[in-house]
Amino acid sequence: MAKPIELGLILEGDDAKQFWEDKKNPKATKEQIEMFKEAKRIHKTNFKH
Repeated sequence: MAKPIELGLILEGDDAKQFWEDKKNPKATKEQIEMFKEAKRIHKTNFKH
């Protein structure tokens, strides 16, 4: 029987520092925030509970 593939990522140096900084303090761009607002509006319009 085949073993599942384990995926992994190894970051070093500045890449690792940037990854952990982004994980601690996630940021969203104005465009991303607008996209989420639009998605929420579409969801409310099409999936009334």
